[in-house]
Amino acid sequence: MKDNLNSVDDVKLVEKLNHSIKKIKSEIAKIIVGQDQIIDQLIISLLSKGHCLLIGVPGLAKTLLIKTLAEVMDLKFSRIQFTPDLMPSDITGTEIIEEDQITRKRNFRFISGPVFANVILADEINRTPPKTQSALLEAMQEHKVTAAGVTYQLPEPFFVLATQNPIEQEGTYPLPEAQLDRFMFNLWLDYPSFEEEIKIVQTTTSGYKAELSKVITADEITLFQELVRRVPVADNVIEFAVQISNMTRPENGKSPKFIKDWISWGAGPRASQYLILGAKTRAVIDGRFTPNIADVKSVLIPVLRHRIITNFSAEAEGIKPVDVINRLLQDN
Repeated sequence: MKDNLNSVDDVKLVEKLNHSIKKIKSEIAKIIVGQDQIIDQLIISLLSKGHCLLIGVPGLAKTLLIKTLAEVMDLKFSRIQFTPDLMPSDITGTEIIEEDQITRKRNFRFISGPVFANVILADEINRTPPKTQSALLEAMQEHKVTAAGVTYQLPEPFFVLATQNPIEQEGTYPLPEAQLDRFMFNLWLDYPSFEEEIKIVQTTTSGYKAELSKVITADEITLFQELVRRVPVADNVIEFAVQISNMTRPENGKSPKFIKDWISWGAGPRASQYLILGAKTRAVIDGRFTPNIADVKSVLIPVLRHRIITNFSAEAEGIKPVDVINRLLQDN
């Protein structure tokens, strides 16, 4: 695989990506008011072959945002509502017995589940037991589903967005840290501003109906994902990403005192990988051919927020993971 973007084709591809992203945002803006940073981070995650954990209170148009993104990119969208009685086969698919009308011979036939799509919205993933959660998480990692010893490849690109409600934790099954680590970004949706909410109410309570145009195809997204992997990164940028991840680990002798005081567990190597992938993607989206340290800093919060665990001392002082990350950003 090439490790640079010197070819004429790659330069044209970067220009095409830059132009396509502007059109995608323009189309999404017909439906979604505001949330520009969240949209940017969703696109970065998709082009990095990552997955997102989306956290926000009900009514912030999480489903509409994901569905609109899939429609504009001409991708197959599937929504799975996670409930306590949901079974793994409800996600991956199941085998049925089928009888041949002529020979009367019976055979098993696999019926694919909703996971066989390009964009999966796993709504309230923490509402279902760990056995069902793991069925989706296996598909996220392997991009495959195995049933009765037969492996089925999932369509590419494959992008999972799992949502959680932060205010209602009764009757939920929180994702373990090892499973949280499989999500590239942890994104928090905030309430819209006063002006944005006025525009939301005006458009959703009138006869306005947006006509969305399909901007890019699944094959083009796959090309852009391969392009991201070829983006070269300077050694000092990689060293900065690894250094930040290392500094979140309290057992590291070079970690600051506030890390040792507030953190139980720090980020693993996957955080360093996603920091660089996120920085690469942000650079090519902006039309640049290599990322800088500012690109790494821009994805620091969504990459690290769910990968560092605060201890009792931090909780007693009201210190959250984002506060720790912001302190790291100030000191570096």
